[in-house]
Amino acid sequence: MTSHAASADYDVAILGGGLAGLSLARQLVREQPGLRLLVLEKRAHPAPEAAFKVGESTVEIAGSYFGDVLGLRGYMAEQQLPKFGLRYFFPQDGNRDLTQRFEVGPTEFPPFGTFQIDRGRFENHLFDTNAALGVDVRDRATVRDFTFGDPAHTVTFERDGETRQVSARWIVDTSGRGSLIKRRLDMRKPVGHLANAAWFRVRGRLKVDDWSTDPAWCGREPSRNRWLSTVHLMGRGYWVWLIPLASDATSVGIVADATMHPYATTCRYERAVEWLDRFEPQCADVVRAVARADVEDFLALQHFAHGCGQVFSADRWCLTGEAGVFTDPFYSPGSDFISIGNEMTTELIARDLDGLDVRAHAAAFNETYLRLFDAYLKVYEHQYPIMGNARVMTAKIGWDNACYWGITALIFVHRQYRQLPFLSSIERLLRRFFVLHVQMQRFFREWDRREASPPDLRGGTLNLIDVDFLARLQAALGRPLASPDALRQQLDENLALLERFASALQSMAVGPVPATAEAFAMPHEAALVEQPLGR
Repeated sequence: MTSHAASADYDVAILGGGLAGLSLARQLVREQPGLRLLVLEKRAHPAPEAAFKVGESTVEIAGSYFGDVLGLRGYMAEQQLPKFGLRYFFPQDGNRDLTQRFEVGPTEFPPFGTFQIDRGRFENHLFDTNAALGVDVRDRATVRDFTFGDPAHTVTFERDGETRQVSARWIVDTSGRGSLIKRRLDMRKPVGHLANAAWFRVRGRLKVDDWSTDPAWCGREPSRNRWLSTVHLMGRGYWVWLIPLASDATSVGIVADATMHPYATTCRYERAVEWLDRFEPQCADVVRAVARADVEDFLALQHFAHGCGQVFSADRWCLTGEAGVFTDPFYSPGSDFISIGNEMTTELIARDLDGLDVRAHAAAFNETYLRLFDAYLKVYEHQYPIMGNARVMTAKIGWDNACYWGITALIFVHRQYRQLPFLSSIERLLRRFFVLHVQMQRFFREWDRREASPPDLRGGTLNLIDVDFLARLQAALGRPLASPDALRQQLDENLALLERFASALQSMAVGPVPATAEAFAMPHEAALVEQPLGR
């Protein structure tokens, strides 16, 4: 540890004690025992369970981070709910009968364990265990000011009516949408993705398995575990989520394109239920069956996506979580960005406290992280109209998952986002990947635009993991490769596979309906001839 760090009150001051800040503190103290950490959280501890926060659903990157990097897989298995993958129901006949809707979802738990997280319960656990590990965690603490300096920054906060000032070598902003550093440095960047969200929690389980007794429909998933999925009710310009929580509550959310479903139609609980009456009447009936007193909270957020000009600085400050950027809750990337951001932040702090120059790392991490944000944003920007088209959206889900498992998540589970030499070595690969990714998102929009009459997939079902190469990509996340060279080779092979998949999907646009796994199959992958994306 450098003498500069020793001259400050703390090595790191974390401004915000939510999911991003508390998980970062745990990672730092696990990797750097003896680190002097201060976490300032304005909310009183303990937080209520089933509280106002989104981000309950994790996918593979966050599952790896919380479970393996933070060493919490045992806690997750005991105190949170296992996640039965992602499940989608596409519109049919006014959405009054789930059994008639085309369904995409697994029939068994994914091989790489992920979880449905009760954020209040999880953050309380992180708060208590961080304190036990020696982190100075303070609730009811409001940050009033901060000043950048060298060799230390200063932070002024108020707690229980008393104002204090402390010094810290590093400041990490995890204050969420309050985004203290972003506002101070005027770094907010608007984005073109205009969507709104409204969500609430109800006491009890809104199990979709109980929405029908139809033998054929029930027989498709005899374990009756559909309710443990993140359930998506899909429609033109919107999706509705149903997420179970370990505290015996269910989270219900409406996310919609602002130009197709105005914010005013969902921004209050009564209006949200009326909106469900119109677009998701079966869901509305289930929600109404729950007594009004059992609605635990309600929150709405307008134009939630936001960017940032910079998130990592060699001047010893970082932003992670929603304090930096946020895309969209579809595919649950919020906790993934926390995971990647915390990995990079931890690497910067560790190098600096070892007396190493972090300028090259800060610049490279900043570029990689914000480029990844831009790539994720393309998944959502102008894509919401597609969501009601079962044929196109199913193909898009297959593509988006293949990209995630084959490239993005694979890099994370091998913890290479924090390794500058490795990132530099795959620079050309990532550029090819991002270009292909953007082209394909444009292709899905055009496919939907040209398909005047989407095919009727009434009552059909598709398990994407029945598609051999998708199953292999997902399963590979649980099988560590022996070296960075082996990882680079696998990424090259996966990108080549994605290029062939892109060609196969374009053929599908004028070919078979993707109602079965066979429609996605590439039985002669090695011989499949690549075709130009723009044909």
